[in-house]
Amino acid sequence: MKRLIASILTLASLTLTAQSAETLVFDGKEGLGKGKRIVLVAGDEEYRSEEALPMLGKILSQHHGFQCTVVFSWDKEGKFIDPNNQEGLRGLKALNDADLMIISTRFRKPSPDEAAHVTAFLNAGKPVIGLRTATHAFNGDGSFGDTLPYGQFGRKILGEQWVNHHGRHKVEGALGVAEKGQEDHPILRGVKDVFGPSDVYGVIHLTDADTILMRGAVTETLDPKSKVLEGKKNDPMQPLAWLHPYTAPNGTTTGTAFCTTMGASVDLVSEGLRRLVVNAALHLTGADVPAAATVDYVDPFYPSFFGFIREKGHFEGLDLQPEDFGLGKAPSIPDPKGSPEWPFRPTKSE
Repeated sequence: MKRLIASILTLASLTLTAQSAETLVFDGKEGLGKGKRIVLVAGDEEYRSEEALPMLGKILSQHHGFQCTVVFSWDKEGKFIDPNNQEGLRGLKALNDADLMIISTRFRKPSPDEAAHVTAFLNAGKPVIGLRTATHAFNGDGSFGDTLPYGQFGRKILGEQWVNHHGRHKVEGALGVAEKGQEDHPILRGVKDVFGPSDVYGVIHLTDADTILMRGAVTETLDPKSKVLEGKKNDPMQPLAWLHPYTAPNGTTTGTAFCTTMGASVDLVSEGLRRLVVNAALHLTGADVPAAATVDYVDPFYPSFFGFIREKGHFEGLDLQPEDFGLGKAPSIPDPKGSPEWPFRPTKSE
């Protein structure tokens, strides 16, 4: 009997280890978010959310006290992180205990079991932060509940869907400009010098129910000090960050989402953008936003440039695991082939 009990306990331990290995967990230290849980969902082919969200999880947990769990997209066999596998999200069950979801996915097709956790989270009316491609976070035939098809997540939960690149991709950047009358909003507190080389998306579906906090001024180049482009491109400037009231899939519960069309890993070199996201997390979870929330990197951050990576075996060769992005780790991953030179970020050689 003792041997049987020991075998059962060993099997249970191995099962728990396998489950926890799917995600990356950062225990919260002291801070305004103490006692609250955030789930950060990575999984896109282009903007390196697998690099960006662990970095944000470290900041939110170590500087602000949130318990943070990062969910990744895995290969079909669950052996390595594979951003190219649209069906690879694993670990969304962490949303069951979450107070906030930060999502940075692109055209994901989660299994019904994984999607059920998103549905329950939304039906509870809990807040959402959407970064960059979250406007087109999901795709395919599935749905959240009976009323929210995957492809409508962005439009209905965040207020916008995929429209277009308003700036010239990999040529023109975007400078954040506070919306007139919103300069004193808590989410913009201490936020300045927001810049992203990933350009600004077209945004056309927001309504009077949405609160635009910041607009994106298209810049001449990818240099953070580049001049704002003159002419019709910035007349008007596209919304860059806003608050959106959503109705849950159950048709009755309501919640609040914050969305910004910035969010590539290299965008988050911008201290102002990191503060914008941290402020939104604090505000949406009911905390008072400080005058200048701490957004210093916990570990060095060496983001790779955005771009699709279609070389067969690329991610298998990298063999990225959640622990590669853990505390004390600072991975440096090569840029995709054909990336423009962008010397405005730290490199491991420095």
